[in-house]
Amino acid sequence: EIRVNGRRVVAAERHRTIVLNKPVGVLSTMSDPFGGRTVADLVKTPERLVPVGRLDKDSEGLLLMSNDGTLVNELTHPRFNHTKTYMVKVAGRWSEEKLDLLRSPLTLDDGYTIRPVPVEVAEDLGSNVRVLQFVLSEGRKRQIRKMCSLARLVVLTLKRVKVGGFSLPAELRPGEWRDLTDAELRQ
Repeated sequence: EIRVNGRRVVAAERHRTIVLNKPVGVLSTMSDPFGGRTVADLVKTPERLVPVGRLDKDSEGLLLMSNDGTLVNELTHPRFNHTKTYMVKVAGRWSEEKLDLLRSPLTLDDGYTIRPVPVEVAEDLGSNVRVLQFVLSEGRKRQIRKMCSLARLVVLTLKRVKVGGFSLPAELRPGEWRDLTDAELRQ
């Protein structure tokens, strides 16, 4: 125990950042008053880690968690322009016009007009099913799902695979997590 002028001095908590492959059905929050399953149920650490951004209950993939406030701010504040990449399996009658629509500055149901989004067809699975890659520089609530709805496409799966220059590690199965390496933190 260390005391200065009679007052106990507590060492600062060491910074810790982990990557979680969030499964579908888990909330990106530390607690749920309705008893839903949360990321806190999956990630048990002595440090109090918070999700860096959000990933809705019906989505899966890369979710960073940290107790480093500076890092959390840098990754979530819009002024830092960190992109997020998603792979989205959609169903619906396809046309190039739908791709053009998805890339345009759409007005969402809340009246907000989003900036144009780079969208590419990553894979054509046949039977009117495709995997699209979205690269978002802003993140409105359920933005990709709303964009697809405007294009009359049904989202079958939505997975975040990249934040900035950091990609979801291939070895992490849904529900698994690990600490970031120093090199990954620099990314």
